[in-house]
Amino acid sequence: MKSNNNTVLKVGDWVRGKSREGELITGYIKSFDILGELVKITVISCDNKDTISKTISILSKDVKKLPDSKAINKAQILFLIDLALLTGDEEWFIVLSSKLNAIKQLVNGGV
Repeated sequence: MKSNNNTVLKVGDWVRGKSREGELITGYIKSFDILGELVKITVISCDNKDTISKTISILSKDVKKLPDSKAINKAQILFLIDLALLTGDEEWFIVLSSKLNAIKQLVNGGV
């Protein structure tokens, strides 16, 4: 965990920032260096398509934590499930699948 502009960053947080090359990136924190000054981010979207799916290091002060998702409808949850599969996040996938099943049960009257 690392404090960043009054926000505590932790592994798994979704962040947005700029790479050393000035590219706008969005991804999730994979790890921190020993001092917590650098974060390793797995890039999901970037101005430079060659950077997508790579893990890059960025100064923690140069990233901003994105707000937690408040997905409430089926389409949003399906999109997030795809993202969980893309990133290999099994725990998140299970949580989202449970939400999707709960929605299906509500729609189907508990059947």
